[in-house]
Amino acid sequence: MTVKTRFAPSPTGMLHIGGARTALFSWLYARHFGGEFVLRIEDTDKERSTDEATQVILDGMKWLGLDWDGEPIFQGARQDKHIAAVNQLLDEGKAYKCYCSKEKLDTMREKQRIEGKKAMYDGTCRNLTDAPAQSERSPFVVRFKSPENGETWVKDLVLGDVCFPNEELDDLIIQRTDGTPTYNLAVVVDDADMGITHVVRGSDHLNNTPRQIQMYEALGLNVPQFAHIPLIHGADGAKMSKRHGSIAITEYREKGYLPHAVNNYLARLGWSHGDDEVFSQAQLIEYFDLAHVGASPSRFDQDKLDWLNAHWIKASNPEDLVDEVNYFLKIDTTNGADLVDVIPALQERSKNIIELADGARMFYVAPTEYQEKAVKKNFKEGTWALLDTFMSKAEAEDWSGEAAHQWIADICEAEGVNMGKLAQPIRILIAGVPVSPPIDVTLGLLGKEETLKRIKTGIAALKG
Repeated sequence: MTVKTRFAPSPTGMLHIGGARTALFSWLYARHFGGEFVLRIEDTDKERSTDEATQVILDGMKWLGLDWDGEPIFQGARQDKHIAAVNQLLDEGKAYKCYCSKEKLDTMREKQRIEGKKAMYDGTCRNLTDAPAQSERSPFVVRFKSPENGETWVKDLVLGDVCFPNEELDDLIIQRTDGTPTYNLAVVVDDADMGITHVVRGSDHLNNTPRQIQMYEALGLNVPQFAHIPLIHGADGAKMSKRHGSIAITEYREKGYLPHAVNNYLARLGWSHGDDEVFSQAQLIEYFDLAHVGASPSRFDQDKLDWLNAHWIKASNPEDLVDEVNYFLKIDTTNGADLVDVIPALQERSKNIIELADGARMFYVAPTEYQEKAVKKNFKEGTWALLDTFMSKAEAEDWSGEAAHQWIADICEAEGVNMGKLAQPIRILIAGVPVSPPIDVTLGLLGKEETLKRIKTGIAALKG
């Protein structure tokens, strides 16, 4: 059997951390077995579905690197197949038209509530032999005839075997009064039609599964295997919300996170491989299996995500960080040091890509102002003479970062002062602030011409 999974989000809101983890697990399972992974946009709720939410889903999946096979599939375009399935169930007596009004249903539920019973449809129209007097002009929904006795078992790859007594499952609406099929019917038809072998989704869908299994069987379709992943909770154990970090997955990029750091973290939210915490993408694909997904909710840990992000910034090849750094720089980096050479000077000290980009900016944009506090602290009466000596030496000698570092050391030794008396003023003049990578690295990357130009400009500005 070729494994085929899918991620099927509804474009009625943003793609959040929970949905992204579901997509990741589904993608990893397919890739682990060399199978296929399908992206299906479930846009049947036309009133709430938006193009913006669809684009966020597509952008988020691309940023995370969760590539799908073929083109994205839009459920709304498959309505003819869904209606055909409804008609099949009607023709075979496995579904029926229900003419109960909203008022009648409300009265029914209120009576059940008063009697302490579970609110559910009582089957009023299940065995009708004739339509109401006004015949087909009466509005109706179509309900699936759920078995009234016995049990429906969900053999779940994560949660184990779960039993649902059929008497607790009422007759589900599978087609609305406007003729549009509902989610539970559409998802069964689509998963079967696309040959989905494994449905990986959040445990909040578990209660839908016995109803869907019944419809698979009623339509004569193969039932896929199910894996319901427990939900993610906040660090306080409460349901995940925006205050816990439940934001659109694309916002994590805006906050400076690497896509692989997010994937690494999401993979560890519920799945384990021994005590390991750090995984490359190749390792995730090699090791991932639903058998090692826990059955209990996971807790979101912001500190661990931040730690993994810093780790992967340090561990990444500079070439692999160029696009993410450029995303924040948004400036021309062709006139200056190669960004691939700048990035290694900043990786160790950067917790996120925003910090790395901010550190890289000085190599492409000369300062226009200088931190007042740093100027007062580092520019004294003797500073100008030290700078003049450095400038004379630099103009006369061949340039390199190591050579410039040695000149600073030699000048300061001759004057009987520590290196900071010259190195810090140089930093401030070339960067505007007293912080940069090591001075030899900084001056080597900036180059002779640009360094001297900035020092001269800065001296003129400060003396003026």
